[in-house]
Amino acid sequence: QVQLVESGGGLVQTGGSLRLSCAASRLSFSGYTMGWFRQAPRKEREFVATIGRTGSVTDYADSVKGRFTISRDNAKFTVYLQMNSLEPEDTAVYYCAADPFDANGNASPHMYHYWGQGTQVTVSS
Repeated sequence: QVQLVESGGGLVQTGGSLRLSCAASRLSFSGYTMGWFRQAPRKEREFVATIGRTGSVTDYADSVKGRFTISRDNAKFTVYLQMNSLEPEDTAVYYCAADPFDANGNASPHMYHYWGQGTQVTVSS
C-alpha cells in the first residue's frame, strides 16, 4: 500500500523557518508530480507548491512565492518544502500528495491520487 509520510512540522515564531519532508513508500516516485497543500481551520484545502517528476519544474501559490521552496530527491523518494519568513497566516496542516498524471507539476488537488496524513505547522505572532 502506498504511503506518504510528512514530518518536520511544529511551532515556530513569526519570521522563523521550518523544513517539511514527505517520504514515499511503495510508489514509483520519479513517475509522480508531487505537491504540497495546506488547510487552516475553517478553510478549504489550498495549493502551496508543486514540483514535476524530474524536479526541473516548480510552481507556487502567490502567497508563498519567494518564501517557500519545494524540492525533491528521487533517489530518497522524498519531497521537501523549505519554509522561510513564516507568518501566522501560514498556520495550517500541511499535506503532501502524489499525482501520476501530470509530468510538470499541478496546482489542482483533483488529480492527486495519494495523500499523506498531514503535519501541523503553527506560527506564533
